[in-house]
Amino acid sequence: MAEIEAKGVSRTRVGAVMDVLYERIANRSLMHGARVPSIRMMADALGVSKSTVVEAYDRLAGEGVLVARRGAGFFVAGHTAPLALADIGPRLDREVDPLWLTRQSLETTGQALRPGCGWLPPSWLPQDNMRRALRAVARDPHSAVVEYATPSGLLALRQHLTLRLAQQGIDVEPSQIVLTDGGTHALDLVCRFLLEPGDTVLLDDPCYFNFRALLLAHRVSIVNVPYTPNGPDLAGFERALIEHRPRLYISNSAIHNPTGATLTPTVAHRLLKLAGEHDLLIVEDDIFSDFESEPSLRLAALDGLARVVSIGSFSKTLSAAMRCGYIVTRQAWVDPLIDLKLATSFGSGQVAAGVVHRLLVDGTYRRHLDGLRAQLADAMSETVRRLAQAGLEIWTRPRAGMFLWARLPDGLDAARVARHALAENVILAPGNVFSVSERATQFMRFNVSQCKGPKVYETLRRAMDAASLTSV
Repeated sequence: MAEIEAKGVSRTRVGAVMDVLYERIANRSLMHGARVPSIRMMADALGVSKSTVVEAYDRLAGEGVLVARRGAGFFVAGHTAPLALADIGPRLDREVDPLWLTRQSLETTGQALRPGCGWLPPSWLPQDNMRRALRAVARDPHSAVVEYATPSGLLALRQHLTLRLAQQGIDVEPSQIVLTDGGTHALDLVCRFLLEPGDTVLLDDPCYFNFRALLLAHRVSIVNVPYTPNGPDLAGFERALIEHRPRLYISNSAIHNPTGATLTPTVAHRLLKLAGEHDLLIVEDDIFSDFESEPSLRLAALDGLARVVSIGSFSKTLSAAMRCGYIVTRQAWVDPLIDLKLATSFGSGQVAAGVVHRLLVDGTYRRHLDGLRAQLADAMSETVRRLAQAGLEIWTRPRAGMFLWARLPDGLDAARVARHALAENVILAPGNVFSVSERATQFMRFNVSQCKGPKVYETLRRAMDAASLTSV
């Protein structure tokens, strides 16, 4: 009956039963040719009469959605529809739809303000140095500007990455690093390698929304664990391991997205112990690591890559256009990951890897990071102060990075606030964009690098006032 009630009182019972079947077919829990539940089973499950289900099934058969087979029941007709991520799971209002938020942030004109986006302003990135490095790579007769990259990626960059990883306590050989076209490509390859449809994956609540979107594309189940300022709630984490037996846990140990929190040593050690006891693998998404002046604890360092796979990227700190990421893993997993990489993309960007390597070895990247960290620290202090003046409560003060997780005052609904701000061409990120459980209704993620200037805060105040009036 709950599934029927969720459809809303405006629908007839027959229409609501039809909606249940539409949704199951759209999200592929019922595939082409699958037998739908019997009339008795569906009536019992939804708390309606058998005659209601009969009428709903007959209508669906009339529409060509179902076919009836004498003596066998009803089956899903036709071919499975192409995968549409928006149709998997509950339909979301656009203010809390993560894919819509991403598209809106990317497609809006330069006049829009984007305090809800997840990247730095172009003016904060070393554009002139990028162009010089690109010209240098193009002029170098030894640079492969027209050929495929080697399967693992540019050796010189992988060798340099081993030195950088060693500073975080992660001791690896260049042969344990596979270059990719950014962090999302790295995570996709790891998921292809480790997961099968129907597996269960553990995510933080809240978490980076694209984890969820990518996992839905891989046809796996998602279980969420509440996240605290010290890391995942350990009691909830252990319960999830016992009840759901997940294959994988994906998280940011340092500079968690969206909260900005950092995993504490106590939580990290206990988390790895639980992972060992329950045969859990961990993907440590470390794309924000270079925002830290002093490296914090890494699960990959504690674990020695026994259960942890680390992924990284230069998209956040250097260039989103020059895509360059990497996977760091145990030696035995490298060859099968390379095979998947070749099967799905036939390589990674050789020119991008060459540009990144040149900026790393000539000192440009180090100098850029020094200035960037100072800019972010100033922006963080200013944003904390301005949000507090507006009545928002900071959930935890991040030690580095660009994200702040803040609670709106007076029980305000963040989606309503975002809707009013969007009318003024300001894109905010309400908390339920990051929360599958939708328990972050009052929260927002702010990107401090995109909060410069008074307009963001003036618009936020007006949006909060308008949301307060509409909620009465």
